[in-house]
Amino acid sequence: METRRENSNGCGTICLKYILFIVNILFLLAGGAVLAVGVWTLVEKSDYISLLNSSFYTASAYIVITAGAVVIVTGIIGCCATLREIKCLLIVYLVLLLCFFVLEIVVGVLACISYQECFPFCHQLDEELRQNLKVTMQQKYQQVGEDSVTQAVDKLHQEFRCCGSNSSSDWKDSIWVQAAQDQQRVPDSCCKTPSILCGIRDHPSNVYKVEGGCVMQLEEFILSQLYILGGLGIGIAVLQLFGMMFTCCLHQNLKDEPY
Repeated sequence: METRRENSNGCGTICLKYILFIVNILFLLAGGAVLAVGVWTLVEKSDYISLLNSSFYTASAYIVITAGAVVIVTGIIGCCATLREIKCLLIVYLVLLLCFFVLEIVVGVLACISYQECFPFCHQLDEELRQNLKVTMQQKYQQVGEDSVTQAVDKLHQEFRCCGSNSSSDWKDSIWVQAAQDQQRVPDSCCKTPSILCGIRDHPSNVYKVEGGCVMQLEEFILSQLYILGGLGIGIAVLQLFGMMFTCCLHQNLKDEPY
């Protein structure tokens, strides 16, 4: 009778181990995805960040990278604790999951409160970002010492198929257009088929005339990144709940061995 109960407990413990191990693998994959999004944003889209005259987006990318790295480390600890059945390490893993879960809830609540408080000013903030991008384009494009801005603007035009901050007409007030000797109206990167001096002809058949300009395209890109991170965050939170539940069960099922 005693032997049968020990075998039953052994099978239950093994099942819990493998279930928790799978949860940790998913946890690692989710952390890797968050880390990849952060690194990709910082490496591939860093040019656009320089156009916004704000360190907020750079800081956000680093926060995302740090969060992904922390999730990966936590997943590794969970895998080691699960496979080796180290009870003290399981407790450390459980505490980490609990702390991160509480932190996520606090951050989520604060974000909701902050959004509700700043809602009347969101439109004003949006207009400020639009104006900053417009001024950056008009004053720094093709100017001495502003090569990074010039490259970022050209890349923005081509990648998002847009022209100017709000519209292609923004360029008529730019320092570069006013000083041009060749009657250039928009940068060549605004053209649907870029070529030298193609920006002389500012016509919808030749130049991108996207409604809302590049700033709207940039905002949509940032929102899409936030949606991806939000989905990953929800997935990680669900995995944390399962992880805490199965960790408690596994810790309870393990034999009382010395730490």
